[in-house]
Amino acid sequence: MLVDNFQFNFVSIVVPTYKQSRTIIKDIKNLEESVKSLGTEYEIIIIVDGIVDSTYTKVKKLASHTIRVIAYKENQGKGHAVRTGMLEAKGDVIGFMDAGMDIDPGGLAMLLNHMVWYNADIIVGSKLHPVSQVNYPLWRKILSWGYRVMIYFMFGLKVRDTQVGLKLFKKKVVKDVFPRLLVKKFAFDIEVLAVAYALGYKRIYDGPIKLDFRVNTINVNSMFSVIFWMLWDTAAVFYRLKILHYYKK
Repeated sequence: MLVDNFQFNFVSIVVPTYKQSRTIIKDIKNLEESVKSLGTEYEIIIIVDGIVDSTYTKVKKLASHTIRVIAYKENQGKGHAVRTGMLEAKGDVIGFMDAGMDIDPGGLAMLLNHMVWYNADIIVGSKLHPVSQVNYPLWRKILSWGYRVMIYFMFGLKVRDTQVGLKLFKKKVVKDVFPRLLVKKFAFDIEVLAVAYALGYKRIYDGPIKLDFRVNTINVNSMFSVIFWMLWDTAAVFYRLKILHYYKK
């Protein structure tokens, strides 16, 4: 595919996974069917973020010339897992997608079309895109709105939704941005987008997704812990980016 000197013939999708033994085989098979339908060369890179259950035992059986499996013993966090996979990827377009398949992988084709149409540096899957189909609880909508407003004022990012676990990048963006990243866990998505934007990759657009949020129970203590560390990591990104200018060194 070619537009404005942007072309891709190879797509890489990184899937970070942790304690997904119950669904991982089905999830990867569904993802591969969707990626196959793109009609381009592809690879799926599965990062097992800690060998703590049977996830690795199951997923390594899927290894092939199109599915790569990388695992390490200790859990390091989603940010570390995604960074590891993205820097291993070979595609012209490199993306990451959460395991668990709350997000329908069938939407990858539409996001890739958006990347071509806009000659985008980054395409961000968005719950707030006008044609997205989403099912997620009110409490998450409220938290997302508040965080989105804060991110706009801190970093100037104009994308409507930064937290969906589906994002696509041009290869040059990955190779420039991801080696600089430090966040291993909670504010990883913000760090990626804020650093890319600060380095001049400003063609960041959102695209539609189909999302069915499957976790219906709320552990209040866990939720407040996540919120606290999310805000802490976000503040750390702001300090490194705006005060120390660390990421431009």
